[in-house]
Amino acid sequence: MQACQHEVVIAGGGPTGLMLAGELALAAVDVAIVERRMTQEVAGSRASGLHPRSLEVLDQRGIAERFIAQGTKHYAVMFAGAALDARDRPTRHNYTLGLWQDKIERTLADWVAELRVPVYRGRELVAFMQDDTGVDLRLDRDDTMRARYLVGCDGGRSLVRKAAGIAFPGWEADISYLIFEVEMASEPALGFRPGLKGTSAMGRLEDGQRIRGVVVEQALEQGVDPTIEDLRAALIAAYGSDFGIHDLSWLSRFTDAARQAARYRQGRVLLAGDAAHVHSPIGGQGLNIGVQDAVNLGWKLAQVVHGTSADDLLDTYQAERHAVGAELLQQTLALTALNRGDDRTLALRHLMVKALQMDEPRRWYTAMMSGLDIRYDLGEGHPLLGRRVPDLDLVIDGEPRRLFALLHDARPVLLNLGAPDRFDLSGWTTRVKPVNAQFEGRCELPVVGTVEMPSALLIRPDGHVAWVERDGDAGLDQALKVWCGPPAAARPPPAPASAAA
Repeated sequence: MQACQHEVVIAGGGPTGLMLAGELALAAVDVAIVERRMTQEVAGSRASGLHPRSLEVLDQRGIAERFIAQGTKHYAVMFAGAALDARDRPTRHNYTLGLWQDKIERTLADWVAELRVPVYRGRELVAFMQDDTGVDLRLDRDDTMRARYLVGCDGGRSLVRKAAGIAFPGWEADISYLIFEVEMASEPALGFRPGLKGTSAMGRLEDGQRIRGVVVEQALEQGVDPTIEDLRAALIAAYGSDFGIHDLSWLSRFTDAARQAARYRQGRVLLAGDAAHVHSPIGGQGLNIGVQDAVNLGWKLAQVVHGTSADDLLDTYQAERHAVGAELLQQTLALTALNRGDDRTLALRHLMVKALQMDEPRRWYTAMMSGLDIRYDLGEGHPLLGRRVPDLDLVIDGEPRRLFALLHDARPVLLNLGAPDRFDLSGWTTRVKPVNAQFEGRCELPVVGTVEMPSALLIRPDGHVAWVERDGDAGLDQALKVWCGPPAAARPPPAPASAAA
């Protein structure tokens, strides 16, 4: 491969990297992925589902049905071994979609291929150096690339994070687990098995033959690839039997370590997904929060690349998503602690399960685990401000239309539910989509409940509300400047071609 240049290079072609590539491609950014795997093959089943907010952001891009057609809908959210009914979450996607990571990745990869994003497979980033105008990348085999921005979506051991000198503080591991897919000669003990150090679990895969399981190790192990003998020992310790395991097809080790990048941005280098935060997989949050990182970052990075917004728009990615990641680490630490099996923890778990079966705590918890409760701090005002907008059923030009359909092209939307054409978008006509519509239903937010629908709102490409009408168009111009860049007439002249290279 000869030296080449792109506006954005993404290191890592997993779910986060693929989602980010799609977001940038929709915004006509020249983006490429560098991925060390030769194919999209995934070792083992890995992550097992998409949460409601992830399904919503896929729906905002018009691709949710591709995933839904392959998966299974589950209307409960687990808490410490108890299933909490969550079908009353106010979203069109009020379920977790059971779908293994290999299918999630393949479906995202197909979408990215349709958007003509180049993927450099079998290649690995080994070093980079940034300057005022871009980032020089060195790949294995001494190939080089140049990008205006580099995004590390290269996992928990991220080379990008380490080479950028970004600290990764957090909590050291206390427990290690083995996750496996195997056949068993004798009947396994399916379901959850609490233990002194944590909870183990086993279930059948779709073929009815192989068993997928997670088992707690009796002593913390790190840094060494596990063996089938390690798995035998862990099963005997947790269950009293290894169930005659054979034909092992996947074995991996993880811990309850929880770490978060001190910052998600260092100059022209950014982090997303596991490169920015690692934690126990309890609750199935990892893949989902990575996809949502990508949707928050993609449109902002696109506007900066195109020169419609200043570089400091990227600082809002840190401000918004770092807080979400920090909260997630606290959740996983708490849930891991509750899964331990000593008598005191069992008593606490019993008490907490009873509390979370009451309606208000249950709604709070299921919204939190679904990603539906996130509110970015965009100031005081209407309850919608900073929250994701629901997929409302609108009427536009006399025809029914879902709100999420307005976001398929990843552009900001000024939704006007009052008298038509009331707002002057001069200077933003090519960047903001004005929509006159009617809405007669209820607007219901998770945890908050039913709220009065405003007569107009500015919706960012990630589906979060950036402005709500209270007194005519007061504050609209400022919101447009912050999230969509200054009006065209006020924009500085473009940089010389040599500086933009």
